[in-house]
Amino acid sequence: MHTHPSRPIRIPLEDVFLHADLLRPDSTIGLVVVAHGSGSSRHSPRNRFVAEELGHHGLTTLLVDLLTTDEAMADEVTAEYRFDIPRLSQRVIGVIDWIVTESELRHLPLGLFGASTGAAAALIAAAERPAVVHAVVSRGGRPDLAGDALERVAAPTLLLVGERDHDVIALNNQAATHLLAHVEVEIIPGATHLFEEPGTLEQVSYRAAGWFEQFLPVRRFADAPSA
Repeated sequence: MHTHPSRPIRIPLEDVFLHADLLRPDSTIGLVVVAHGSGSSRHSPRNRFVAEELGHHGLTTLLVDLLTTDEAMADEVTAEYRFDIPRLSQRVIGVIDWIVTESELRHLPLGLFGASTGAAAALIAAAERPAVVHAVVSRGGRPDLAGDALERVAAPTLLLVGERDHDVIALNNQAATHLLAHVEVEIIPGATHLFEEPGTLEQVSYRAAGWFEQFLPVRRFADAPSA
């Protein structure tokens, strides 16, 4: 399926503007917000690869920088923001609240894809907006950092972890025990934390697309009134 070139967007929140890129295929079944953390950005080749692959499955993606330009520059030196989960999660919630006001996007069933600390932010946002977020996928994430919010997540959640990312596997398994929603932990063979090994990101994209296809609700239109 053909995906149109990415379109830059400025998302207004209460106190800041966030930069994002919208990638939309010719025909779409839903919208996935890609939330990344730990020093990454919407320009990350890994995030863009996943977004483009999701597009092939009919999923529109919104790659969002959760930090402002100034925050990102400071974080490169101090790493002070990448683990600021309250800040990151409030930004994801703000993006969700913006989406439901946008005529182009608000009708699309919504899922969240979180990488690294962005996964914790996505899960907290899912807990805070259960009527809007229908599915969550984490790639090499830190869902444990979502804390007590895990028990309030209603969206089916897929936790993807690299086989050689041993510490993060343990953290994901631990977090899964606190998720009351439907949850699966899936190990990607041969992958380390960044999924740089050949074929591993393809597996992530394939599993994520399948999860969203399974759990994002199909748009249903009211039957026409009978004559």
